[in-house]
Amino acid sequence: MKTPICDFVNNYAKSDAARLHMPGHKGVSVLGCESLDITEITGADELFAPDGIIAESERNASRLFGADTFYSAGGSTLCIQVMLYLLAADFCERRNGETCRFDLPDEQNASPLILAGRNVHKAFVNAAALLGIQPVWLRPAAGGTYHSCPITPLDVRAALAACPRRPAAVYVTSPDYLGNIADIKSLSTVCKKHGVLLLVDNAHGAYLHFLPEPMHPMQLGADICCDSAHKTLPVLTGGAYLHIAHGTPDMFAQRAESAMALFASTSPSYLILQSLDAMNPLLATSFPAQLKACAERLDTLKAKLRAHGYALCGEERTKLCLLPKSFGYTGTALAEILTHSNIYCEFSDADHLVMMFTPETTPADFARLERALLSVLPAPAILSKPPVPPHAERVLSPREALFSPSETLPLSECENRILADANVSCPPAVPLAVCGERLTPEVISAMEYYGTEHCTVVVE
Repeated sequence: MKTPICDFVNNYAKSDAARLHMPGHKGVSVLGCESLDITEITGADELFAPDGIIAESERNASRLFGADTFYSAGGSTLCIQVMLYLLAADFCERRNGETCRFDLPDEQNASPLILAGRNVHKAFVNAAALLGIQPVWLRPAAGGTYHSCPITPLDVRAALAACPRRPAAVYVTSPDYLGNIADIKSLSTVCKKHGVLLLVDNAHGAYLHFLPEPMHPMQLGADICCDSAHKTLPVLTGGAYLHIAHGTPDMFAQRAESAMALFASTSPSYLILQSLDAMNPLLATSFPAQLKACAERLDTLKAKLRAHGYALCGEERTKLCLLPKSFGYTGTALAEILTHSNIYCEFSDADHLVMMFTPETTPADFARLERALLSVLPAPAILSKPPVPPHAERVLSPREALFSPSETLPLSECENRILADANVSCPPAVPLAVCGERLTPEVISAMEYYGTEHCTVVVE
């Protein structure tokens, strides 16, 4: 499989050309990558209107994933924005070409609804607010936490039955930050039966397509999904994919690139594009076997950790999520212990410690982690539990709240105020409350638990 973007840029870097164009470093090395960092010069194609090397590379990726695949140099955040825009555009087209007014409450001009798991990334909330989309939160019967929302087909059926009108889509996050994977195949069956699109935030699951038993959402019936390639593949930070299934209405693929141009920079990183391009032949050849070996090595480590007394969660093959309180430690404390062995984890809080692995994780790193974790002795269990997400009262739509006059106050002064902005740290970037919701004492208590100190609230 060819790498047209990489080939073009490498040839240009070797050509001794006079770089009378952006960027300003002119290929002169400071970091070591500048000669490969170019802009959309003649022959380099254009990311959001490709007809040359980028188009060829995206076709290669499309063949690998079995979908219409588009590159993003703005991470999955850009892809989420585009997914929601396409839903809004489709909603307008279904209005028989009439002008859509998302600011009017009547049924004729009602904004599109999306049934969404409550553990969405803040990019979803922000995009929904900007586009005037109304999220309707899916509440799984099995409960859940702020990080995990175990949505089942039964949950979706019940939510569809209770929805005041047919939603534009069902939206789930899978895998979630803790490594839990939804039953995408069964969810897709339910959605198709009800004529509703299934969208998946698969930011943590680009690798799923290349397991011995593939589990990628596009193989299991999702209509549109995003992958943060950089999270689980050897791709530079910011590299991502937007996948649109064959058989989805034509407008989605036809308008995807113009939708990306609405939200993305007009100066996409060619370093990221080369990284995505270089990935294609690797995915087509050696990566699946390397991934299998990595997953098996992690399976062995997980078994040793369980035998030592650690509790684990999640079924992801390349993610390790510890529940350390039963072992006598918070996730934060255990992460601090690991730093003394020069081991840095993906995420930690009071209840979890998350680590991510790829084929690029060396056997030496596996061995170092094993020694460090097995050297920790168990302590009396910590009995505190994370708060259960309350069913917060929605007072305003996300859009109304986001554009209302607001002020930032200490959390202690925000009780019963309306949240104006879903300010939340990343990782995991899952909002504890959504803009437009009332900050009840239960919500305030949860925010205190997770260390929130200030909130931006609507001026009343």
